Amino acid sequence: MRNLSIDLETFSDVDLSKCGVYKYSSSPNFEILLFGYSVDGGDVKVVDVACGEEIPADIMVALSDDSVIKWAFNAMFERVCLSNYLGEWLEPESWKCSMVWSATLGLPLSLENVGTVLGLEKQKLSEGKDLIRYFCVPCKPTKANGGRTRNLPEHDREKWERFKAYNLRDVEAEMQIQQRLSKFPVPDFVWEEYRQDQEINDRGIGVDMEMVTQAIAMDGRSKAELSAAMQELTELENPNSVQQMKQWLSENGVETDSLDKKAVAELLKTAPEPLGEALSLRQQLARSSVKKYQAMENAVCADGRAHGMFQFYGANRTGRYSGRIIQLQNLPQNHIPDLAQARELVKAGDFDALAMLYEDIPDTLSQLIRTAFVPQGGRKFIVADFSAIEARVIAWIAGERWRLKVFEGGGDIYCASASQMFHVPVEKHGVNGHLRQKGKIAELALGYGGSVGALKSMGALEMGLAEEELQPLVSAWRDSNPSITEFWWAVDRAVKECIKKRVSTETHGIRFDYQSGMLFITLFSGRRLAYVKPRIGENQFGGESVTYMGVGGTKKWERLESYGPKFVENIVQATARDILCYAMQTLKNCAIVAHVHDEIIIEADRRMSLSAVCEQMGRTPPWAEGLLLRADGYECDFYQKD
Repeated sequence: MRNLSIDLETFSDVDLSKCGVYKYSSSPNFEILLFGYSVDGGDVKVVDVACGEEIPADIMVALSDDSVIKWAFNAMFERVCLSNYLGEWLEPESWKCSMVWSATLGLPLSLENVGTVLGLEKQKLSEGKDLIRYFCVPCKPTKANGGRTRNLPEHDREKWERFKAYNLRDVEAEMQIQQRLSKFPVPDFVWEEYRQDQEINDRGIGVDMEMVTQAIAMDGRSKAELSAAMQELTELENPNSVQQMKQWLSENGVETDSLDKKAVAELLKTAPEPLGEALSLRQQLARSSVKKYQAMENAVCADGRAHGMFQFYGANRTGRYSGRIIQLQNLPQNHIPDLAQARELVKAGDFDALAMLYEDIPDTLSQLIRTAFVPQGGRKFIVADFSAIEARVIAWIAGERWRLKVFEGGGDIYCASASQMFHVPVEKHGVNGHLRQKGKIAELALGYGGSVGALKSMGALEMGLAEEELQPLVSAWRDSNPSITEFWWAVDRAVKECIKKRVSTETHGIRFDYQSGMLFITLFSGRRLAYVKPRIGENQFGGESVTYMGVGGTKKWERLESYGPKFVENIVQATARDILCYAMQTLKNCAIVAHVHDEIIIEADRRMSLSAVCEQMGRTPPWAEGLLLRADGYECDFYQKD
């Protein structure tokens, strides 16, 4: 036996979508119902575990035999469920995931959608959702069902047979995906990255549950008090209603189309009292701080840790990770100077002291979300991240000399950019310091072909830039970065020629290939980005554009449009991702518990050296000669933004 393809159907009283597979499968009421499998591509067999059938002995042995490769679509689910079922932890070494394989080729992250896109002969059965709802989750007790809270096979034999057929078909579909993708194998180093990702998910990150419980209680009390104050002030039946609130503001002389975050902040600048107070109360009520605490409460397992927070290759355009369950990728920043004190007050449940010292309780709780993540067992966190990683990567690939010199000299890229654009010296908190903000906004908005619209969506107008300054800012940035601008259009030309002539092209050390109806971009690391069914189309301005099939903003499989600067964005972000993965591989003997964008969080022994971690992390990969990296970090007893 060399390969084993597996698909499980399971029952648990824990909500999988809210809590994740680690907590789901460690519930005392977790069960494996059906075990579908195929050995070395042979016929699929289904073991009806719920009805007393036993998984064959040779298959049981194979599950913990590292010489047998176990395959599944979203293999983390099968591996973690089987670990809890067997009572022995199955390490990720010998597990591979066909969902990851699909993602490396720009395909969707669901078995059903991959089957549709590939036009598989044996598609996933569409009735599966109903069968899963019937057998895999608790049901509501009713008179008709005799008050039971769970449906068993004997409650509907015909449905149960259909469920077995569904399980069998899932294994067939998964095997067909492997067959169809066999021309494009996943490189070994990507499987190595996947293995490390699984280890990080298995390790989990500690959560201070005492603090989380108190924060949820405080948020409830705060919301009740804010709602009461708002009701008293406005005399509205439901002051949370957008319609009622708009009407009340209108009756008091303030018209507004929207009450979203931006609109309320804008109205607050000029609103007279008591309207200002009502809007301020609304702003506080709108903060969703409690949702993150509730997500922690849902996800945390018996070991006091949250597991399964990261989706490997979650962003299949670049291969970057995405967040799951608690979503560490979008935590609010913290600016409170005395975080430790505020945190202790929450932990002690001292609502009155918190209200007296910090006034805005929802905002304070929001800023404290990060601090609920804690090291365990007397250890500390070492948090290290790359400095200006995307700015460094794009300068290195494009060969923008003046930028490389800034990084060589350890300079501030925002000051240097402003200085280059306005032809005057700019120092942070020094001479022409006010121009640094313009440099920063230009850097963040314009590196990938952005123009006036990009500046506006980055908040340029809110930061005090005038409308008439925006176009000159775009021109100044492009004029002072000729090599980057040339890089955009060189990539644009290379992609178009590759698709039109179906030949390999190259620019700036990056190769473009057309193969089996796919555009592949080979990065410096050797990893490839994939774009399905590329074509030359027409953009909104009547010019030529590149289109390809992918999962768009609507989460649907559709034709998407791209052009040089956007491909450059993918290339740069994908390269930054490869650098992070290289750093994580070099730090694999440290207990990495999380990573957020370009930052790594290590649960470290108290004796571990911060400078050694930063030095190691800042090493340039062998495939990126000449790229200057820098990693900065800090130590803490709870997670925070330094």
